[in-house]
Amino acid sequence: MSTSTTLGQTGSLTWLGHASVLYVSEAGTRVLFDPWLENPKLTTAVDALGSLDAIAVTHGHFDHMASVGVVAQATGAPVICVPEMAAYFATQGVANLSEMNKGGTTQVKELAITMVSADHSCGVGVGEGFANVYGGNPVGFVVTPPAGQGRAFYVSGDTNVFGDMALIGELYAPEIALIPIDGHYNMGPREAAHALKLLGVARVAPIHYGTFPLLAGTPDQLRDALNASGANVDVVAFQPGESVSLAK
Repeated sequence: MSTSTTLGQTGSLTWLGHASVLYVSEAGTRVLFDPWLENPKLTTAVDALGSLDAIAVTHGHFDHMASVGVVAQATGAPVICVPEMAAYFATQGVANLSEMNKGGTTQVKELAITMVSADHSCGVGVGEGFANVYGGNPVGFVVTPPAGQGRAFYVSGDTNVFGDMALIGELYAPEIALIPIDGHYNMGPREAAHALKLLGVARVAPIHYGTFPLLAGTPDQLRDALNASGANVDVVAFQPGESVSLAK
């Protein structure tokens, strides 16, 4: 599905399919995470994104960064990523790069964007017949708006559950998590339920599932796993193209 209408509602997260998510703050700041605009769940026209204040990339796999070049060129938005990915994007003609690393926080207008750990791989495919090149470490992001201007949220990127998710919860207190539940390249519903207990979030919006048959985890399975664990977490099963509110 393509659209010429500008996407995103103020104070919300909009799922663009697979792992691509657009955030529009209550002040109107627009941040795009892991753009793969040609993903099979929701093909998004670049001009439908409108203006962007930043593009945040969790790692180098194509399904999280295939559209970075075209979006960066169209919008002029800085690309936030680890130094190794910044070096790769520079070879692709991306000029506006904001490199950082885990534990660091960068300011995008009124938003504090903190880079946190993830447990995954990060090879960059540079062409058919070539081995992947090193893309640094995979990461996640926590976005914190000013007090009274919306809820903090966590975008895990591709990851398995890991114990330091508890530290992410303690340090940054995200209200909602966007995490994968596919169960093949990432944690499945059972592991995701444990991750949510570590994070201590009130809500979860599962992503990175159902794009292909191999990505078989479902929100219903996540609900079952949460119920079995006794965790009180609301599963927000929004569909590609839909938004979830972060308003206070």
